[in-house]
Amino acid sequence: MTRTRLPSIASLTAFESAARHLNFRRAADELHLTPGAVSQQVRQLEAQLGMALFARARQRVLLTSAGARYLEEVRRILNELGEVTRQAMASGDKEILNLAAVPTFAVKWLVPRLPAFFARYPEINLNLVSRSAPFDFATEAFDAAIHYGEPTWSGTVATHLMDEDMVPVCSRRYKQTHRLRTPADLDRATLLQQFTRPSAWLDWFRQVDTEPANAFQGPRFDSFNMILEAVHADLGAALLPRFLVQPGIAEGRIVQLSRQGLPSTRGYHLVCPEAKHNAPAVVAMRGWLLEQIRT
Repeated sequence: MTRTRLPSIASLTAFESAARHLNFRRAADELHLTPGAVSQQVRQLEAQLGMALFARARQRVLLTSAGARYLEEVRRILNELGEVTRQAMASGDKEILNLAAVPTFAVKWLVPRLPAFFARYPEINLNLVSRSAPFDFATEAFDAAIHYGEPTWSGTVATHLMDEDMVPVCSRRYKQTHRLRTPADLDRATLLQQFTRPSAWLDWFRQVDTEPANAFQGPRFDSFNMILEAVHADLGAALLPRFLVQPGIAEGRIVQLSRQGLPSTRGYHLVCPEAKHNAPAVVAMRGWLLEQIRT
């Protein structure tokens, strides 16, 4: 199959710079070329494409509508090329694993355990990005993602890591100050709420056969990390994932207010595109995560 002759990086770079400045002289200064060289690169690109990218009027240049559309794609391609080049330079001959993870899990559970992963797999260079919003593997260059929710991501393979069991907690000082001994005592506490789970406290209270009037009251936060800091600041009681509060409970800074937790129908999963299910770095991360969770 004959491949269409592609524009050179030099011509694309010259076009992008000239389009950004709308001035060939400024583009030449940026690229350490002469204005004539920039103009020649752009003319060659226009000839190859068979269309005008700039409209030239006296001393000014303006993008044509076709040029503006082409510029969007050229910028995307140059940015992606720059990123993969930087990754290649940073990783050397190591295998790269681009991993996305929900923020709280990444910061509070995964990152503290990563020294063990790097010690076992020194040949893997991990690039970790926190993501709470859904994304598309087809448009973003992630090899895998640690996702909270249902394992129903189209075109992927999901491995269940752990369920999420939420438990009621507060700081030791807050418990003593407000004399919190039973679930019913929480009717005089400030309940810290999360935007995405507005009925969590009500669901928990129903499991312990009580329904105080303040189940929906209290300050709201958009992340578990914020709520955990609010607990440390003695702002109130919170329902938080067990894995998140275990270190604070072990250190005595946080107390669990009841043995009754709030199980979730959803959980944490390692998700990867079907084509990368058996990629060595993904296999290594999957096995290591499952081992960490078992222990």
